[in-house]
Amino acid sequence: MKTNKFLKVILGLIVTFAIVSCVQDDDYTVPNSLGNEENAALNNLLATATEVDMAYVKALYNSDPNNDGDNDDAIPFEVENDIYVKGYVSSSDQTGNFFKEFFIQDSPENPTGALKIILEQVDSYNQFNKGREVYVSLKGLFIGEERTGNGIYTIGGGTEFDQYGGTVTRINQNQIGTNLLRSQVTEEIIPLLVTFSGLTDQQVGVFVQVDNVEFADDLNGESYFDPVQVFDTQRIMQVCNGANYSTLSLETSSFANFKEYLLPTGNGSIKAIVNKTFDGSTRILALNDVADVDMEGTRCSLDETIFQETFDSAIDGTNLDLPGWTNFAEAGSRVWREEVYQGNGYAEFNPFGSGNASNIAWLITPGVDMDSYDGETLTFQTAHAYPDAGHEPLEVYVSTDYDGVPANISTSTWTALAFTASYDIDSDSWNSFKDSGNIDLSSYSGTAYIAFVYTGSDTSNENMTLRVDNVAITGQ
Repeated sequence: MKTNKFLKVILGLIVTFAIVSCVQDDDYTVPNSLGNEENAALNNLLATATEVDMAYVKALYNSDPNNDGDNDDAIPFEVENDIYVKGYVSSSDQTGNFFKEFFIQDSPENPTGALKIILEQVDSYNQFNKGREVYVSLKGLFIGEERTGNGIYTIGGGTEFDQYGGTVTRINQNQIGTNLLRSQVTEEIIPLLVTFSGLTDQQVGVFVQVDNVEFADDLNGESYFDPVQVFDTQRIMQVCNGANYSTLSLETSSFANFKEYLLPTGNGSIKAIVNKTFDGSTRILALNDVADVDMEGTRCSLDETIFQETFDSAIDGTNLDLPGWTNFAEAGSRVWREEVYQGNGYAEFNPFGSGNASNIAWLITPGVDMDSYDGETLTFQTAHAYPDAGHEPLEVYVSTDYDGVPANISTSTWTALAFTASYDIDSDSWNSFKDSGNIDLSSYSGTAYIAFVYTGSDTSNENMTLRVDNVAITGQ
């Protein structure tokens, strides 16, 4: 009896020592060596299965198979073939801001997409640490959405159905061991530099960085989480964009260990995961760690507006005829039009149905005085519909020797300006206005004219619909 008690004491001490040796101060470091069993499983997967990319995985799922604009017919896709997808963990649940989920992106640097993995496991960062190379054996798993219509491509272990459609459920413990396989590689995840207006659904799950950002003015003294709310709090962030702010919300969970930290009051950068709200209606950012917020600089200041056209006075379905503007067809029969949709006016060019072999249409602003301000910046927004592959119809120019007379367009000097069009950001996102980015005009003096030039062809199927709105020149 005494011997048995002694052995139990010794065994208890050994176990205690082993636990303390492996885990100190809550530092769960994932060992480089994965063990023979996990290494063997990964080697077998690589030898017997076929690798596919994330675009292939996403294409397996159709959230609206009946094409009726409703997701109640959504059916998660069950993978039956021996295929796998590789990714690098971009999110972390170490601070509690993510729960029973993690994202993998397709590259540790300059990623093009990501996938969400939901699993019956907490503190996944101990096993699937940020940057860890993960191989997902897809056979027996399901591709779909965790919530019907939320637009986040998710890998799950099962399915469930209700009146709203089918969704995927979490990968269970057995599936974690057989389908989620780590390699010994852990890469540094380099944040993808983005702007608020440049974010797309393709970047959901990607670790990104936004510079020159600050929290909204009225959030001074507030914490990341509002104690009045139950689950999540959204705090508005802003970036000075000429005379206006570009905004996006940061979402923080009630379980985040930094939820009571005060929001910084300065300007700087934030590194976070692109995510969506619970219903999938809006893109937001979510922190891995509050240490990824660095806003100690001076807050930005909005510029003064020198020139602005919102097209609010547009008359729907008419040729554009605003005071001081030039609307001229260099080739073809079509000119720019005034259009209104849901109360919002804008300029639109659409050569479809014109029958013209060539469409070149100029839309030129009134002259703008460039001598009364410094640091002038041009901004505008574009939207498109019915894009044609390879067709990039819009060019933007500036001239200081044009005089407002259409006959003198061809003899004036026009300098091309670099900008971002809506079809550059996401060609599949129709009718969604995107910011051009800040275009530097500070080197120009005198009277400047800005020209928006559409080039296309109805007969050659280069007839994308293009819209321009909220043209502004600001300065200091």
